[in-house]
Amino acid sequence: MAKIAFFSTQNYDRRFFEDNTGGHTFEFFETRLKPNTVKLANGFDGVCVFVNDGVNEQVLKALSEINVGLVALRCAGFNNVDLKAAEKYNIRVMRVPAYSPEAVAEHAVALIMSLARRIHKAYNRVREGNFSLEKLSGFTIHGKTIGVIGTGKIGQAFIRIAKGFGAEVVAYDKYPNENLKKSGVEYLDFDTVLERSDILSLHCPLTPETHHLINRESLAKMKEGAMLVNTSRGKLVDTASVIESLKNGHLGSLAIDVYEQEEKLFFRDLSDLIIRDDQIAQLMIFPNVLITAHQGFFTTESLREITSTTIKNFDDYDAGADSDNEVSCSLIKDC
Repeated sequence: MAKIAFFSTQNYDRRFFEDNTGGHTFEFFETRLKPNTVKLANGFDGVCVFVNDGVNEQVLKALSEINVGLVALRCAGFNNVDLKAAEKYNIRVMRVPAYSPEAVAEHAVALIMSLARRIHKAYNRVREGNFSLEKLSGFTIHGKTIGVIGTGKIGQAFIRIAKGFGAEVVAYDKYPNENLKKSGVEYLDFDTVLERSDILSLHCPLTPETHHLINRESLAKMKEGAMLVNTSRGKLVDTASVIESLKNGHLGSLAIDVYEQEEKLFFRDLSDLIIRDDQIAQLMIFPNVLITAHQGFFTTESLREITSTTIKNFDDYDAGADSDNEVSCSLIKDC
């Protein structure tokens, strides 16, 4: 059985994994995996990491020097892992490719509904005894055009919900899905999706090509007053450009569950501290911005799936078996 060091551990990680060890041995560390914490993995067979752990070449080299042979991700995205370096140092990388894609899709829709009907503002008003409807006028989603960037499993789940509202769905993906086409989803080029969307929702992975996909130029192409939603990866969006677009009134509203500098903020209680990140502090004062702290995945069903798939990854590594959940440059396009 494998001995695994967990990094970026939260209480819910302990609870779910301690209830289902699969016979493996775990030790949990709250700190993120980075060059000055690699030594904590000494004596372990593998490390288990999350979205904000930095698994770069320096870290992977250090892991190889202490005979760690596995990096297991408790998430689907692997943009924080240097796959070329992992191959160079003979370290296997496994992930959880799908854990209730409906969870993230439903969270994106919840953000849209909250902004569209100003539920977040109404909730605070009523708690203060203010039952006025002044300045709470919203808009209906039925009949609107929703643009979807990325039509993988989460994008597909989001589209099914969007179509249930009676919205028109247009999409962009390098690899269009034929079943979605048959269901009435119109695939267009990226710029046309920007131009036509009343609501634009991002569901694509973070790659060098998609880094700052939403920037000053792409925002200028969006319909005036449109809503932007990001529940995928923070670095898809250039925050400075979004702030500028919100300030000049071109971007109508913003909902984010991810943020490009979130590793300094998210998954921590900073309520008694001064937030020193000026960009997110500025976003938090906009009345037409809604921020959640990377909770789109956070359902009981998803946590169960993450746990069971990760345990299976430990089993496959321990047995030296092939795994459908392995990621490497030989298996991934555009590595």
